[in-house]
Amino acid sequence: MSAPILATKLYLPLPRSTVVSRTRLNERLNEGLLAGRKLTLISAPAGFGKTTLISEWITGCGRPVAWLSLDEGDNDPKRFLMYFITALQTIRPTIGAGVFGTLPSPQTPSIEAVLSNLINEIITVPDPFVFVLDDYHTIDSKPVDQALAFLIEHLPQQMHLVITTREDPDLPLARLRARDQLTELRAADLQFTQAEAAEFLNRVMGLNLSVEGIAALETRTEGWIAGLQLAALSMQGRSDTASFIQTFTGSNRYVLDYLVEEVLRQQTEAVQIFLLRTSILERMCGPLCEAVLCKPAGSGQEILEYLERANLFIIPLDNERCWYRYHHLFADLLRHRLFHSNPLSFVDRQQEADERMDAQALNRRASEWYEANDSAADAIHHALAAKDFERAAYLIELAVPETRRNRQGASVMELGWLKALPDELVRFRPVLSVAYAFALFGSGEIEGVEARLLDAERWLHRMPNTREGTETRPVGMIVVDEDEFRRLPGMIALLRTAQALARNDMPATVKNARRVLELAPEDDYLMLGGAASTLGLTAWASGDLAAAHRMINDGMGNVRRAGYISPAIGNAITLGDIQIAEGRLHEAMITYQRALQWATTPGIPVLRGAADMHVGLSNLYFEHNDLQTALQHLLSSRALGELAGLPQNPYRWCAAMARILAAQGDLDGALDQLDKAERLYDGNFSPNLRPIATSKVRLWVTQGRLREALGWIREQELSVDDDLSYLREFDHITMARVLLALYQNDPTSLSIQEAMRLLERLLKAAEERGGMGSVIEILILQAMAYHAQGDLPAALEPLRKALTLAEPEGYVRLFVDEGLPMMQLLREAASRGITSDYTGKLLTAFEAGERKSQPKADLASAQPLIEPLSQRELKILQLIAQGFSNREIGERLFLALDTVKGHNRRIFDKLQVQSRTEAVARAREFGLL
Repeated sequence: MSAPILATKLYLPLPRSTVVSRTRLNERLNEGLLAGRKLTLISAPAGFGKTTLISEWITGCGRPVAWLSLDEGDNDPKRFLMYFITALQTIRPTIGAGVFGTLPSPQTPSIEAVLSNLINEIITVPDPFVFVLDDYHTIDSKPVDQALAFLIEHLPQQMHLVITTREDPDLPLARLRARDQLTELRAADLQFTQAEAAEFLNRVMGLNLSVEGIAALETRTEGWIAGLQLAALSMQGRSDTASFIQTFTGSNRYVLDYLVEEVLRQQTEAVQIFLLRTSILERMCGPLCEAVLCKPAGSGQEILEYLERANLFIIPLDNERCWYRYHHLFADLLRHRLFHSNPLSFVDRQQEADERMDAQALNRRASEWYEANDSAADAIHHALAAKDFERAAYLIELAVPETRRNRQGASVMELGWLKALPDELVRFRPVLSVAYAFALFGSGEIEGVEARLLDAERWLHRMPNTREGTETRPVGMIVVDEDEFRRLPGMIALLRTAQALARNDMPATVKNARRVLELAPEDDYLMLGGAASTLGLTAWASGDLAAAHRMINDGMGNVRRAGYISPAIGNAITLGDIQIAEGRLHEAMITYQRALQWATTPGIPVLRGAADMHVGLSNLYFEHNDLQTALQHLLSSRALGELAGLPQNPYRWCAAMARILAAQGDLDGALDQLDKAERLYDGNFSPNLRPIATSKVRLWVTQGRLREALGWIREQELSVDDDLSYLREFDHITMARVLLALYQNDPTSLSIQEAMRLLERLLKAAEERGGMGSVIEILILQAMAYHAQGDLPAALEPLRKALTLAEPEGYVRLFVDEGLPMMQLLREAASRGITSDYTGKLLTAFEAGERKSQPKADLASAQPLIEPLSQRELKILQLIAQGFSNREIGERLFLALDTVKGHNRRIFDKLQVQSRTEAVARAREFGLL
C-alpha cells in the first residue's frame, strides 16, 4: 500500500491581514539569520502564536522558504525522510531525486546516509533559504532526533533551520548556545505585551475595551495569545465586558475549560455538534464531515467555510480550501470534552436524540468513508480509534497483500496496526498471524516470529480432510481473504526459509525452500521466486555454480514476473557475482545493465539496487582495464545516494574503489578503502567468498609486508593440506600468493614446493565446480611459480591455458596486476606466437601503466627524507598546497575525515613540521611539489 504525499503538510501558511505585527520578534529572527546561526528555536506552550509569528516573518525575510508541518505519523523515520525531501524539493526540484523512491523498502535505511546525500546536494544550491519544521513536539522518535542533530551539526551555510515546538527537542541545544549558533524565542518572548494585547483585542477582534480592562486581561493571561483570543471571542456581542473581565480568573486549565464553554455557547447548536463530532478527525473535508455527521451533501463544506470566516481555530491545509484542520489546542479541548464529559449537555437533547452518537460511532463512520475513498491507512486508523477491532482486523487483512507488494510489510505503520489489535483476535485469524510474523521479521523482532507462525499453523492442522472440493472450518477461525489463506502453508515455509538462512542453517534452509516449491501454486511467482533464490544462495555457498546460476536466474525471473522489481534487482547482484566466478564476464555485463534499466525506468523514482548495478559494472570495466569508466560508475553509484543501494553496496563500493586505487599505485589509499569496507561489511544473506581481510593480505604482499601476511596465515590456521572448500578458496589462493612471494624474496625457501602443491589441488577443485575465474588466476600463479624457478617451458604451458580461457571474455587486470614477472612471461609468449593478438593487447596495457606510474615512482624514490612519503601522502600534500580543507580532501580522495587527519599527522612527522603552512614550505624546499 503506497502512502501518497499530503501536499497540505507542505503548505506555507499565509499571514493574516489582521495579525498583530511582532516587530521586536521579527528583528530578533532577522538578527539570527544575518549572523549565520544554524538554528532558530521557537519553543513555547500551545497558543503562544509560534506558527503565526513564523508565517509573518518568512514573508519578509528575503529568502525562499520550505515548510513541513509535522504530525505523529512522522515518527516513522522513512515517512519523515519522504516529507523532508519533498519539502526541500520546493526549493530545488532535483534535490533528493536519487533517493526519494528508494525509501519504501524492507530494510530500514540509515537516516544519516540520506541526510549526508542531501547535505551534499544542498551545498550546490546557489541561494540561501530557510527550512521550517512546524510542530516538532509531535516527534517522539530517537532516530529522528538523532538525524536532526546530525543535520544541524553538518548544516550547509545555504540552509537555515527553524523549529517550532511546544517542548524542547532532544537536540544539543547547550552546545549550540555555547557556539552562538542558536537563536531562541520562548514563552516569555512570545507573550503579548500590553500594547500588543491592546492592538489585538481592539483592532483585530473589534472590541472597545478600556486601558484598565486590557491590562487586567493581559495580566491574567500573562500574555498568552490563545487565552486572549478565547476571551475576545467570548466577549463579542456582550455589553458587560467589564464584568466578564473581573470574573476571568483561575489557573490556565480551568480558565480554558470556561472559555471553551463560553465560545461554544455563542454558536448555534448545529455548529456546536459539528465542532465536537468532527474533532476526531486529523484533517477534514466537506464530504468526510458529512459522512461522519450524516449530513446532506454540501453542508459540510458550508460549515467549514463558516468556521474559517468566524476565526474558530480552523486552519486551511490547501489553497483550494478543500482540506482543513483544527488548531491543535482547540482540537485537544474538543476531544477532551467529547471523551471525558457530557458533550451535549448544552444541546436540546430531545431535538438531537436521533443524532446522538459517541466517539466510537464517529470514528466508525470516518473509517467507512475512508474505506470507500480508497484510503486504507486512514480507514484502519479510525477503526482502531473506534475500538472496532473486528473491522480493523478485516481491513488490515485485506491490505496485507498490497503492503507486501510495495515492500512496506515491515513498516512501523503496519506493525503498529497489528500490535494495536487484541492478541486473542489475531490468533483466530491465521492470515493476520502470518502477516504479523512477516512484519516482525522485517523489523528485526525475530524472537516473536515463531509464536505467530505456530498460531497460524494450529488452525491449518485442525482443518479436516476435504472431499469433493468442500471443507469445514474449525469453529472460531476467521478468514477474510481466501486467496491469502490458501497461500499460508507456502508463506509459512517461505518465512521459515528466511529464518534458517539468517541463522546460517543451510540444511534447514534447503528443507524449507523445497517445501515452499511443493506448496506454492504454479502461478504464485513470489513464492516460487523466493524459494528458488534461496536454494541458489545455498548452492552458491557450497560451490555448485551451475545450480546456483540456474536457480538464481529462475528466482529473478519469477519475482520480477510477480511485480517485485527490487528483489529481482537484488537477485541480479548475486547472478552477476556467480557469472563472474564462472568466467562469464560478458554475461555479467548484460545482467548488470539489464537490472540497471529496471531500476532507472524513466518516469518512476529510482529503485533500490540501482547503485549496486553501477558498482558491478565498475568491477567489470576495471577487469577490462577501462579504469576511467570504472571510476565513473562508482561516482554514479555514489551520486544516487546510499539509499539507492542494497545493504551490501557500501562495502562493495569501497572494495571496488580499493582495486582502482591499487591499480593506480596508491596502495595506502587502497588499504584505507579496505579498512572502511571491513567496517561496513553486510553480506545480506550472500556467502562471504572474498573476505575483505584477505584482500588486504594481497596488498600486503604487493607492499612486501610478508611478516604480516604470514601472521594472517597463522591466525586463519591455513595449511596446504586443508580440506578445500569453495567458501575458503579465496583464502587458499591468497596463501599460495604469500608462499610464492616468500620464495621470490628468498630463493632458498622451500615455500615454492608448498605453493605448487596447493595450486595443483586448487586448480582441480576449481575446474570441477566450473569456476573459470579462479581457474585462470590459478593457472597464472602456476606460470609465475615455474618462471620464478627459472623453468620457462613449464611456465608457458599454464600461461597458454590461461590466455586461451581469458581471451574470449577480455580479461586484462588479472594479468596486469601481477606486475613485472607477468610482463616478462607475456613477452616470451608473444615471441612464440601464443595468442599473439591477445598477448599484444596485454603488453600494451602493461606499457601504458608503466608510462603513467613512472613519474610517481621517480618522485617517491627521490625524496630527501629518512622516511619517504607514500604516494597517498604525496597526493594529500599536493591538495594541501592547493588550499583544500581536510573535508574537501576527504571528498576528493573518498576518505573519512579522521583518515585524512591521520595522514596529515604522518606527513607532519616525516617533514618535521607543526602546521600545514610549514609542511608546504618544507615540501617545496625538498622539491616534492
